[in-house]
Amino acid sequence: MHDLSLAEQASTLIRDGFADYHARFAAITRRARRRFEERDWAAARSDAVERIELYDRCIRETTERLAALLGPHRTDRDLWRAIRNGYAALVADLIDQELYKTFFNTLSRRTHRIRGVDPEIEFVALDIEPTDRITEPVARHAYAAASSLERTLRTLLEDYRFDVPYAHPERCAARLARALEAQLAEWGEQPVVALEMLQTVFYRERRAYLVGRVFGEKRFAPCVIALVNSEQGIRADALLTRREHIAVLFGYTRSYFHADLPTVGDAVVFLRTLLPRKPVDELYTVLGRAKQGKTERYRHFFRHLGHARDEHFVHAEGERGMVMLVFTLPSYPLVFKLIRDRFAYPKNVAREEVEAKYRLVFHHDRVGRLVDAQEFRFLRFRKAQFEPALLQELIEGCRASVLDEGEDLVITHCYVERRLRPLNLYIREVGTEDAIRAVIDYGQAIKDLARSNIFPGDLLLKNFGISRTGRAIFYDYDELCLVTDCRFRTMPAPRSEDEELHHGAWFHVGENDVFPEQFPRFLGLAPHLLQALMEAHGEIFDVRWWREVQERLHSGGYADIPPYYDDLRLAEDALP
Repeated sequence: MHDLSLAEQASTLIRDGFADYHARFAAITRRARRRFEERDWAAARSDAVERIELYDRCIRETTERLAALLGPHRTDRDLWRAIRNGYAALVADLIDQELYKTFFNTLSRRTHRIRGVDPEIEFVALDIEPTDRITEPVARHAYAAASSLERTLRTLLEDYRFDVPYAHPERCAARLARALEAQLAEWGEQPVVALEMLQTVFYRERRAYLVGRVFGEKRFAPCVIALVNSEQGIRADALLTRREHIAVLFGYTRSYFHADLPTVGDAVVFLRTLLPRKPVDELYTVLGRAKQGKTERYRHFFRHLGHARDEHFVHAEGERGMVMLVFTLPSYPLVFKLIRDRFAYPKNVAREEVEAKYRLVFHHDRVGRLVDAQEFRFLRFRKAQFEPALLQELIEGCRASVLDEGEDLVITHCYVERRLRPLNLYIREVGTEDAIRAVIDYGQAIKDLARSNIFPGDLLLKNFGISRTGRAIFYDYDELCLVTDCRFRTMPAPRSEDEELHHGAWFHVGENDVFPEQFPRFLGLAPHLLQALMEAHGEIFDVRWWREVQERLHSGGYADIPPYYDDLRLAEDALP
């Protein structure tokens, strides 16, 4: 029996470790307002990276303090059971206790190298929604729109003051009123009865967002006002009231929000009223609580798996990857991606390089075009739940990522992503109009990525997917690189008949050489789809366009890529 005081000290140390992380997280988050007011976008990007890295930094610091406290008993299970029980009592009455428990689990799993789940020395709550414990309503402003909607919106804007003034608050309010009335009329709600907005301002990239709900006489809709800060001052840039647009805003292809929330759980509850189909894990993640998002994703998936014991994991639809083995459970919208032990020709990257590319995406501004890939370790599955051919391929082809343990398979390392329909399959399955729309958005995705300094490397349609909202998303990262690291070249003209007839390249091609004019040859698009792509985005096949993008990036230019379409923006010339 260990000294009870040692367990108590360790429990308190872990609680204080999370409190320190929480305070530092909040301090970084609060900078977002100043970055927005000062239009310091470079510092905002640095803050985003710093906050992402903060969790692991605090875990390392707490682990070191625990090791010093526990000494030779650092991995003693009896002691850790006592620590777990003491910690549970310490956090029982705290706000957002699920975040505290996830912090504890990270420490316990890394200390004991847990494979699967160990309920004696970590917290397991597969049957309880953490948000069910929320009883306090999220802080919000309420506005009745009994008389003038324009006046109501002017009052709303006045409640969200910044150190930089609004450029034209009256015009902003008038434009918002007109847009709000028009958008509600589209779904048959007139007039606007009331608005209810979260007091917390949400910041991301170059925008601030006021998030809430608008009520008609019979129902309510989401209401998000996007603010931008230009040289003339702050103004309303867009109004979003349709759920599919809010889903993109809070989607798994964007960077995380910086929102100084009093509690996280109550914000998740409120946001679920706006997005009832959005998984809880994605809401935690997009609010910057990526580790809690992973916990919720694990919890929901394995609860589902327990009810689908007769269903088998299968290869994900689409062409088999040369670098990654990808499988899925057909009834659940996730894919699991493992790095293969050996890569098929002509792939020549190392495992460490692939992992580095996924880390790059995790830290980078994803501009709505890169899927958020969460890294998981030591997931335990029943081997009987795998389709036989898939199981054999996992055991024989992914030995560096898989452990064969009798009736179980332990995946020691993988990436988990939302499942998307591969673009090359999608355009074969839908009508001409939808296929053209998807191909044109694919071209826009390449542009958006390029302007954010991402070159996909492999532009084949099989490496892009279509989301539920119809957006083209890139998800194959093994050849991804920075645009600024590429060497964009024109094809040299052959100097002789031998060179012209030579099979393959008759000239030297460097590792980072890219020939944009060659792209169309490898896309495999039907003529009418290629023509539509060329008409809409033909510049992506022109080396000059890529070099111009490079020059802007080298000079510090960084594209502003809003998470909504241009037709949702408020026209500045709509009013005198």
